[in-house]
Amino acid sequence: MTVQDQSAIRLRVGVDSGGTFTDVCMFDESNGDIHVWKVSSTPQDPSLGIAGGVEQGVGEVAKVAGGDVDVVYFGHGTTVATNALIVGRGAETGLITTKGFRDVLELRRQKRDSLYDLQTEKPRILASRDKRLEVSERVLFDGSILTPLDEDEVRAAARKLRSEGITSVAVCFLFSFVEPAHEKRVKEILAEEMPDAFVSISHEVAPEFREYERLSTTVVNAYLGPIMKSYLSRLQPRLAEIGIAARPHLTQSNGGVISSEVAQNFPARTVLSGPAAGVIGALSVGRLAGFDNLITFDMGGTSTDVSLIDRGRPQMSNDATVHGYPLKLPMLDIHTVGAGGGSIAAIDAGGLLKVGPRSAAADPGPVCYGRGNEEPTVTDANVVLQVLNPTHLLNGRMKIDQARARAAIGRLADRLGMDLMETAQGIISVVIANMAKAIRVISVERGYDPRDYAMLGFGGAGPIHAARLARELDIPRLVVPKYPGIMCALGLLLTDLRTNLSLTRLLPLSLDGASSIEQGYAGLELRAAEWFEQEAIAAERRSVIRSIDMRYGGQGYELTVPCPSGAIDAAAIAGLRADFERAHKQVYGYIAAEEPVQVTTLRVEAVGLVPKVDLKPQAPATGPAEAAIVDRREVWLPEAGGFTLCPIYDRQQLGPGHRVPGPAILDQMDSTTLVLPGQTATVDAYLNLIIEG
Repeated sequence: MTVQDQSAIRLRVGVDSGGTFTDVCMFDESNGDIHVWKVSSTPQDPSLGIAGGVEQGVGEVAKVAGGDVDVVYFGHGTTVATNALIVGRGAETGLITTKGFRDVLELRRQKRDSLYDLQTEKPRILASRDKRLEVSERVLFDGSILTPLDEDEVRAAARKLRSEGITSVAVCFLFSFVEPAHEKRVKEILAEEMPDAFVSISHEVAPEFREYERLSTTVVNAYLGPIMKSYLSRLQPRLAEIGIAARPHLTQSNGGVISSEVAQNFPARTVLSGPAAGVIGALSVGRLAGFDNLITFDMGGTSTDVSLIDRGRPQMSNDATVHGYPLKLPMLDIHTVGAGGGSIAAIDAGGLLKVGPRSAAADPGPVCYGRGNEEPTVTDANVVLQVLNPTHLLNGRMKIDQARARAAIGRLADRLGMDLMETAQGIISVVIANMAKAIRVISVERGYDPRDYAMLGFGGAGPIHAARLARELDIPRLVVPKYPGIMCALGLLLTDLRTNLSLTRLLPLSLDGASSIEQGYAGLELRAAEWFEQEAIAAERRSVIRSIDMRYGGQGYELTVPCPSGAIDAAAIAGLRADFERAHKQVYGYIAAEEPVQVTTLRVEAVGLVPKVDLKPQAPATGPAEAAIVDRREVWLPEAGGFTLCPIYDRQQLGPGHRVPGPAILDQMDSTTLVLPGQTATVDAYLNLIIEG
């Protein structure tokens, strides 16, 4: 690899580091070719797997091209923040807050997460009570100062936290989203008293109303800050060692990318980093395939992520709960369940078969990997059923031990009183049911009928389960992209720089509040312009999108609708009310025409358009699809009554116009696609599989 050679091949690289595999997607700017690579993840230090995977993948490109390679862009989806939150390996965190309010973090909303579960446990408190310190200050709802900040108390609190070895501090005061002067001064004092500490300030992290959610987001950001900084400080030198000078850009939970510097300051924005990139990739692939209404189904080694795209727009959420912690941040509306290829099958306390959420992950991995695990997983079930290749994966780079998988599932079958193949298929049926439930959460429970959507199945384990899942939900069409196993990595090369800005203003949706709304948007758009300048985005590549949160008077929750640019006049207000009532009808099933509508938060999304992968249509295939058959094997399919001889296609040999009737298996390096009896897979111009039947 080289960095400066002007004759070198210019590659844009996207890397998604998951719990089981690290996926690498490389786009050649000179000819538009896409290259993919896949290696096992290194959970103990993800940067090792990333650097190794990139070095191998880029090395393969250089070998084929016979020349040097210059990596000009490096996009990265990471689970570092997510995993730290799940396993509780964040930094020792302190909190400085308004006197009398340190227990808000623990009191929460006084709601039970699971109403009828007597053993339910609250998530771990990230800042223990002895590390939550109060100082005298008080800002009122209108921004006026009731009690000035006591700087001596702030310095005393900072010194106490420093003496106890605290490395990260969250600062959250009442109504700081209206008047942040006190928080700004505390930040300055902390820089003097604790210069090496990570500092998370609420008006910078989540400048919106709702005290508990804003506090929770600020503390989570502080908890993750040193972890993300440490990770990126290891990753960048490792990339430099293999000749990559491009600085990493990380995916945010909203689907856009941010620089590594911003990610270090606001790591809470990356908690859905990898899955968000997959949704953006699915949006682009689905649009080219002719589908604006999509349900995305991303099944990896550890979990499954699902989301809904309606009329070409991914569904967004301005607050969400991630692993028990409320986050007041804009993010794609992604629902995650513990169902992946590595999900472990076991017998629960009631004697019934259970799959997940425990996972064998990358190390030791499924039983068939031969690395010491003895508990059967979803991957082992597919190996026993011979839906997956029973001898190897990754084009032969990973050997598979089917005998070990059969022995592990056999032990489970004996305990259940079932035979081997019924138990293996039972594991698949249970995991399909778990994933169908997840899709109903983001569709039926939110007013959308999944039968009106196509499913786009991806992830290493997605295409092998997608056909059955689509049938379970009566989804008429299934789309499997050309490179399903690296869709999240591809999505990193299809997204833009993006930031979300917000301003809480409690106003009536009427002409009386119009001027305040206009002033609010003017301030947000000024901040957006400053961000564009900081990111050096040219004027012609800037986009600003408005939206607005509204509710009926007296309601406790809001709905977000688009807000057109321009003046907020009578026509604009009428349009906003109509859009709000349409959204309210969609979600809640009714409108209250006589009730006043209240504005709560103004929002602006600033987008910096960047060069992207250009997916081009391919010429129609000339030979028959049967020429792509490379093998046949017996596959256990309950839809066909048991073992059935299935043709095995090399998917890379299929071209536009080819039709593959089921039952069939389509193999490729990064994934395997199952076509069931009665289904037909057709290859479109972009080499996607369109499965119907």
